[in-house]
Amino acid sequence: MALRTLSAKSAAALDQELMSTGAFSIDQLMELAGLSVSQAVFKLQPLSKGKRILVACGPGNNGGDGLVAARHLFHYGYQPTIYYPKQSKNDLYQRLKKQLQDLKVPFTDDFPSALKSADHIVDAIFGFSFSGEVREPFPSVIEALRDTKIPVLAVDAPSSWNIEDGPPSEGPGKGFMPEALISLTAPKPLVKWFKGRHFLGGRFLGPEVAEKYGLDVPKYEGLDQVVEVPVEGGKL
Repeated sequence: MALRTLSAKSAAALDQELMSTGAFSIDQLMELAGLSVSQAVFKLQPLSKGKRILVACGPGNNGGDGLVAARHLFHYGYQPTIYYPKQSKNDLYQRLKKQLQDLKVPFTDDFPSALKSADHIVDAIFGFSFSGEVREPFPSVIEALRDTKIPVLAVDAPSSWNIEDGPPSEGPGKGFMPEALISLTAPKPLVKWFKGRHFLGGRFLGPEVAEKYGLDVPKYEGLDQVVEVPVEGGKL
């Protein structure tokens, strides 16, 4: 089934609606998003294939999703390492960081070294609100993600991609095509350029809200918080 997409503007409006009339808190939505990301990693990278997960986090909500995912991955039995160079001082992010520190999950400033010892990477740098230039220290990180042979799961968007227009034609993200993408709540328009495995996560959207925003809610199996959806020929 081809899923309808959600623009960046509509995604922001939907989040606001969920947190107002929907009565969700940002903590809840981030927890559900991060849980979905962790389950996608579990499907892509079974423990038997390697436990070392490098989670690259940006300064916003996408990075927060990565922090939550790392906590769940630790409890599944993985060995996450966090690259989080632009740390938010917001209380929510500080608490997510503290939860990981209490589990003795390592944080690193040396992305190239961490990359060499990783079995799988979570790209949680930039999400649906990204626009403009990629600023330091992320250009070299995105280039490394583009060039590595280690599988990468992008959270909501491959970092540096334009949400509406897809992959950049120049700059550090040119040619960056991760092995997998997890769209949160609903796919964004950029998915029509994506050619890897595609998951949908965020099992909290009610039928009335989905109908209002013109979205499809696929069938999730059992306890799963993610569902894999086909990408045919690079187009949804």
